Amino acid sequence: MYLNGKLLIGKNKKKECVILPNMANRHGIITGASGTGKTTTVKVMAESFSSLGVPVFVADVKGDLAGCSKAGESQDFIVERIKELNIPEFDYKAFPVRFWDLYQQHGHAIRVSIYDVGPSVLSIMLGLSEVQEGVLTIIYRIAHDEEKMIYDLKDLRSLLQYVGEHRQDYTLKYGNITSQSIGVIQRSLLALEDQGADKFFGLPSFDIHDFLKTTSDGLGYINILHAVELFNSPDLYVSFLLYLLTRLFNDMPEVGDLDKPKIVFFFDEAHLLFNGMPSYRLKQIVQIVKLIRSRGIGLYFVSQSPSDIPDEVLSQLSNRVQHGLRAYTPSEQKVVKAAADAFRVNPEFKTEEAILNLGTGEAIVSFLNEKGEPEVAEIVKILPPESHMGTIDDMERNKIINNSEFCGKYEEVVQKDDAAHLVLEKVYTEEKERKEEEDRIIEEEKQKKAEEKSLLEQQKEEARLKREEQKALLEKQKEEARIKREEEKKKKEEERQMKNSVGYKLGKKVVNKTTDKLINKGLNSIFKNLFK
Repeated sequence: MYLNGKLLIGKNKKKECVILPNMANRHGIITGASGTGKTTTVKVMAESFSSLGVPVFVADVKGDLAGCSKAGESQDFIVERIKELNIPEFDYKAFPVRFWDLYQQHGHAIRVSIYDVGPSVLSIMLGLSEVQEGVLTIIYRIAHDEEKMIYDLKDLRSLLQYVGEHRQDYTLKYGNITSQSIGVIQRSLLALEDQGADKFFGLPSFDIHDFLKTTSDGLGYINILHAVELFNSPDLYVSFLLYLLTRLFNDMPEVGDLDKPKIVFFFDEAHLLFNGMPSYRLKQIVQIVKLIRSRGIGLYFVSQSPSDIPDEVLSQLSNRVQHGLRAYTPSEQKVVKAAADAFRVNPEFKTEEAILNLGTGEAIVSFLNEKGEPEVAEIVKILPPESHMGTIDDMERNKIINNSEFCGKYEEVVQKDDAAHLVLEKVYTEEKERKEEEDRIIEEEKQKKAEEKSLLEQQKEEARLKREEQKALLEKQKEEARIKREEEKKKKEEERQMKNSVGYKLGKKVVNKTTDKLINKGLNSIFKNLFK
């Protein structure tokens, strides 16, 4: 209830517990066991934000949030609660509502192209591993680089088949693409199609700014996603909400701290978002939760227990509403203690015991004060909704849908005619023929290079043989020279030995004496003839 510039959510005999508009984008959490009043709290908050002029988005997994579109009725328990809380300003009234539905049966169609969803969110929808998500990311990159059309599941399957058949051509540029990963993605797409997701993908693509609407008298529209059937496909449900968060984060500009949020987003059954989430993806969500506040967006997670929310996210949720919990086992008692420890201590009661004893419609709350500090815990009774508590019939729903400014904007699918698909097939065929021609040319070049390489190897081999022949000839010449030197050396050695022998010396001495006699005899003869 919007009262005196504040959002009155709960009250006790001593204090009114309010959310300050300028603190509403500091995010929040609403927890409690089934049947303790979480849905009523969400309705009260949504009505309050609408009265403040802030649009709201909320997923209706039970169908009873649709009652926001219809004025409430006086009932005994409501009259008693109003009297107990002393709220004379309370008024039964309807709120401006827009109905949306991925299956296009109970609200305006929400449709988006495969390309706009992105590989990360689509991987969650498909339940892919990190490796398979990497392959899907490559597929998106190829679609971007080659300007291929991927609006719906048929386009994506065609592109997957094409890339799978030509994966070797893309591996060097984009990384490894295995046929196994392609097969897993194809099978997952078929399973997703069986869940009815084929209606979600296509054109015209949904404009996220259509959620940011107010009435002519300044009330914020409550955008209700009919999720009764969607909730039966939890992966698709979670992925779609995560897609909306991502779109809001990417599309909304930085605005800093505002007097009030631009939109408040309630994430019901939030535990589904974090179940089995890998660490790398959790980091992305934590980053969004931390930074989306600066876009003027408030996030409120709704779940049964605070332990459903990772600590990194829980630490960013400042406005807290804790309904009753039940604790019959030691593990459940730890959960209750953890929930109690998240509040500032109120000396008037023990928070842990109070959580276990809360009745339906009661809660322990702590909202931020003017300084941005969490107030001490208070046990309060949540205000009753001013709108109808319960669902509405199809006639009332259809009347609201038909009177909406978006009636007809998204209902009719923009079909790509057969020519468009033929163009796509023609592009693939032409590319295939081009690649085949390129492969042929490449193969011829490879063959030519192979022949040149073979000739070069042959020339190298001939040169090698010639070098070996020359080397052998040189070795032969060296060997012959060596043998000749050894023979000469041997001959000299023999001559030396012969000269040093006794016979040789005696023979030489006789020869020398004989020579001397002949010389002397000759000289004497010469002198005799000379002096005659």
